[in-house]
Amino acid sequence: MTALNNRYEFVLFFDVENGNPNGDPDAGNMPRIDPETGHGMVTDVCLKRKVRNYVELARDGGEGFNIYVHEKAVLNRRNEMAYTALDLKSEKKKLPKKEVDARRVTQWMCQNFFDIRTFGAVMTTEVNCGQVRGPVQMVFAKSVDPIVPHEVSITRMAVTTEKEAEKQSGDNRTMGRKYIVPYALYRAEGFISAPLAAKTGFTEEDLDLFWESLSMMFEHDHSAARGKMSSRRLIVFKHDSKLGNAPAHKLFDLITVDRFNDEVSPARAFKHYAIHVDESSLPSGVSCEIKL
Repeated sequence: MTALNNRYEFVLFFDVENGNPNGDPDAGNMPRIDPETGHGMVTDVCLKRKVRNYVELARDGGEGFNIYVHEKAVLNRRNEMAYTALDLKSEKKKLPKKEVDARRVTQWMCQNFFDIRTFGAVMTTEVNCGQVRGPVQMVFAKSVDPIVPHEVSITRMAVTTEKEAEKQSGDNRTMGRKYIVPYALYRAEGFISAPLAAKTGFTEEDLDLFWESLSMMFEHDHSAARGKMSSRRLIVFKHDSKLGNAPAHKLFDLITVDRFNDEVSPARAFKHYAIHVDESSLPSGVSCEIKL
């Protein structure tokens, strides 16, 4: 496996049509929104979840590509796997007393779980496997323009009990509501650290899989609630060195988005936007690649 020798930053543009990209449980599952600007938001946790789901599908639990955090996972059991594999006995909430054994436990978790060596993890549960700071980090995605969520009424034709069936008539169906965003283009930014990758064992092969995941993660995540979501553009900045050749914010500032339609009318499709990368202003030692 080839070690990572370069720092990276990346920008992912994705859109949603007639769906809810990331509901807020504290607001009745309404799409997340910045109350001061009206811009939509999607959490980093939501995006990482979709990467995990894609890797789980694409690698199907292959060696080194298990997923640590997935639905109904019992983390203590997963942590215990490291102790069993290394023939060590776990102590409640404690790492092994020998430092070399403690490192082996944490390294085993990194080697076997893709999301740990990618995003990191806090594994200090009752069965303690330590903490890992992941080389790949992402921030909240934000919509390019303010969004106006719509609350849509829906009906249910079926009923749960016979008593409900007796009360129900053709004009009196069970009512429900769902939120949608008619259309929005979101921008997510992220960072990849080569020094941290060396600590977790995140390799060039893992990086290729990560790029693939960002490009394809919505293709296996379609649902009635999320509407139509698609990855639209993936722009990657690669530094010539492990520590990097320019601040990340200067690279992100090179990417701008313009409205392509009448700005008075709301955007309703990706074709209404134009994404520009000012490659002529790239700092020395940094290259740019558009992967999607």
